[in-house]
Amino acid sequence: MQKLLTALLAPLALAFAVAGTASAQSRIKDIASIEGVRTNQLVGYGLVVGLAGTGDSLRNCPFTRQSLEGMTERLGVNIRGSNANSKNLAAIMVTADLPPFATPGARVDVSVSSLCDAKSLLGGTLLVTSLQGADGNVYAVAQGSVQTGSVSGSGSSGSSVTRGVPTAGRIASGATVERETGFNLDSLQEVRLTLRNPDFTTAQRVAAAINATYPSTALAENGSVITLRAPAQLGMAAFISRVENMPVAVDTPARVIIDEVNGVIVMGENVRISTVAIAQGNLTISVQETPQVSQPAPFSQGQTTVVPQSDVTVEEELGREIRLVNGATSLSTLVNGLNALGVSPRDMISILQAIKAAGALQAEIEVL
Repeated sequence: MQKLLTALLAPLALAFAVAGTASAQSRIKDIASIEGVRTNQLVGYGLVVGLAGTGDSLRNCPFTRQSLEGMTERLGVNIRGSNANSKNLAAIMVTADLPPFATPGARVDVSVSSLCDAKSLLGGTLLVTSLQGADGNVYAVAQGSVQTGSVSGSGSSGSSVTRGVPTAGRIASGATVERETGFNLDSLQEVRLTLRNPDFTTAQRVAAAINATYPSTALAENGSVITLRAPAQLGMAAFISRVENMPVAVDTPARVIIDEVNGVIVMGENVRISTVAIAQGNLTISVQETPQVSQPAPFSQGQTTVVPQSDVTVEEELGREIRLVNGATSLSTLVNGLNALGVSPRDMISILQAIKAAGALQAEIEVL
C-alpha cells in the first residue's frame, strides 16, 4: 500500500511543485460566463401512448382518464361515461432546456417521466405537448418516440429482472422551438462577466487583461463581476468573442477537499503547513470466539451445551517515529512527509484534520 500510495502521489507532488513557479492560465470563457446568456427550463404535461399493457391504470389514475377524454374530444371522439380501462397510455411530465439564442425551428432534446403507476414507457410515443417557461409562455412543442435505455425480462414463474429506470426516458431532438427568449446582445450598452469561482485577484487580472488590449472597457466591480463596455469600433458580440479567448492567470485559495467515504484527498498548490510534529501509529484489536463444549457430570441428567470463549488481544505497531515538518512547507513537501510515514489515504485524512485542528494547516478543509 505504501509503495502504491507513493507511486500515485509522487507525480502529483512533482506537478504541483513545477506549477508553483507560475499560476495556471485559462481562457476567460472557461472561468466566467456572460450574465443573461444561459439556458431556460421548460416543462409540460402530456400523454405517452402505444404502451404494451405497461401504462397507467385508469381506475387508479383519474387525471390520466381526464387527459384521455379531453384529448379525444378535441379530435371529435367522445368517450365520457365509457368503461375503458386501457393500460396502453401513461400521463407524463416533459422537461427540456432551451439553449441561449435558440431560434424558431431549432430542435432540442426532451426528458419524459411517468406521473402515475405505469410500469414502463418503453416503445411509447409522446403526443404533441406544449412546453412552457417560467413566465407561462409556450416556447417549444414536443412529440416523438420515447427511448428509456432500460432492459427487462421475465419468466413464466412470474420472476422478472429490470436494469435501468423504465418509467423515465428521453426523446433526442424531440422538441421544436417555437419562440425566442428575446435576449438581444447587440442592443446592450454593457454586459457583465460573472466568475464561476469568485476571487478578487482573478477578477482584477481579468479586467487588467481586457484593458491591456481595449483600454477603459472593463471594470472589476467585486470578486465575481466584471463590467464590460464594447469599444466604438466593435459590436458587443464581436467584442465578447475576442475577450473570451484572452488567457488569464487564475488564482485559487488554499483548500483541501476530503471525501471520507471513498478515501480521496485533493489539495491545491497553495496549501502550506506551519512547523508541526507528526506521529502516526496503528492500534489493532482482535476478538476471537472459540466455542467450548461443556459436558454434564455422569448420571446428573444434565445436557451438553456449547459455551463461547472470547480471546481479546491488542497489538500496537511500534517503530513509528515523530517527524518534524518545517514551517512554510509546500504541498510537495507535505505529501512526501506523509508518504515517509507510510500512511494510507484514510490515515492521511485523519492526519490532515489533526494538523488543521492544531492550527498548522494554512488552508480551508472541505469534507464532502
